Amino acid sequence: MERFRIAVIDDEPIIGREIKRGLSKEPQYEVETFLDGESALQRLEQMGFDLLLCDLQLPAMSGLEVLQAARRRLSNCEVILITAHGSVDSAIDAIRAGAFHYVTKPVKMGDLRLLVKRALEKVTLVREKETLKEALFPQNRPAEIIGNSKAMLSVFRLIEKVAPLDSNVLIQGESGTGKEMIARALHQRSGRRQQPYVSFNCGGFTEELITNELFGHEKGAFTGATETKIGLLEAAHRGTIFLDEIGEMPATMQVKLLRFVEERTLLRVGGIRPLPIDVRLVAASNQDLKEMVRAHAFREDLYYRLNVVMIPLPPLRARPDDIALLVRSFLAKYSRAFGKEVKGVSSEVLDILSRYPFPGNVRELENIIERAVALSDETEISARDLPSDLRELSMRTIEAAPRLTLEEMERKYIQEVLIKTSNRKSLAAEILGLPRTTLWRKMKQHGLE
Repeated sequence: MERFRIAVIDDEPIIGREIKRGLSKEPQYEVETFLDGESALQRLEQMGFDLLLCDLQLPAMSGLEVLQAARRRLSNCEVILITAHGSVDSAIDAIRAGAFHYVTKPVKMGDLRLLVKRALEKVTLVREKETLKEALFPQNRPAEIIGNSKAMLSVFRLIEKVAPLDSNVLIQGESGTGKEMIARALHQRSGRRQQPYVSFNCGGFTEELITNELFGHEKGAFTGATETKIGLLEAAHRGTIFLDEIGEMPATMQVKLLRFVEERTLLRVGGIRPLPIDVRLVAASNQDLKEMVRAHAFREDLYYRLNVVMIPLPPLRARPDDIALLVRSFLAKYSRAFGKEVKGVSSEVLDILSRYPFPGNVRELENIIERAVALSDETEISARDLPSDLRELSMRTIEAAPRLTLEEMERKYIQEVLIKTSNRKSLAAEILGLPRTTLWRKMKQHGLE
């Protein structure tokens, strides 16, 4: 059953409650009430609404102003105005400005339900058109992100919906799934696209280094600070900052980041004057931050500040239908890079790749294809162009598939790569297409330390 989010905005609490009670009889409606336009619009940015039922006469911000602001922020959000008899002319003007319709007080629930149903039918029709357009014209998707699977189509829809908003976004997915590409796509489709995009990886650094990189320092703040340094948060002013591997950030640094997120001001190290910063935060993690919160390894308040909107990025093994598409893209890329005419892969190669669990996800697949193109002397990649470990593992995986879980297969493959590299973790991480910190975490997870 398709569900719809409805906001009722009226400064008379009784009216709001009555409308909510009347509409909530429909199980597909999720209804929230608000006493003013500002709080409703703030919630709109966080969660989105399909329909606003808004009183024309509101304190501070009129119903017409709410309509205009909602239209700017969400194109597929309908607005029904609630007005007194004496303000019907104003309501008609609002319809000309884009409102779906209006109802007069006292509100008749039967008439309102019918009007709500018609408005949401329009919302559904627009959604279906967008889905069809997306299926027919994949060029409307982020060009740098490849995928036709149901899981990725869902990600594309979420990007288009969230990008125009200023809400903080948390991208969660395994290493190598393309989290930074999602962050860049959000920036390029936002109103901040002409402003800076700044990226910082929080993993593997001390609190002092992270503080200096993010917040900057004043001249003379410490020994060696011979000049003022602008931090990355300040450099991203009016743009977007992407904080990758946020789960690796030290606990004390999490406190400093939380203060910045709440106040939107920063102090350079050694500074005395707070600087106001306007920046959109996009964070990413290859760990389950919610589980880390439960384990007291990540601050709960910071988690909810960052996780206004969550974009879950599926691992490659969860979207095997995209493998052939990705292979074609990487073949074209590296054929151009190496000056070769490699135009395809054999059916055997596709079969091997489709059965492989890809612990390093898309990044690992790209590494495999780059290596194959570099080594191949033919116009088609064959199984002999694949790493020997992959060919051998593929046969064992096929034989053991009924008995091994994906986690067990991942452990087995990591173990074999470690053996073949004489436990040289840097080399093993490179072969696996994983950051060293991720490899160490997976080794600990699988008892391979």
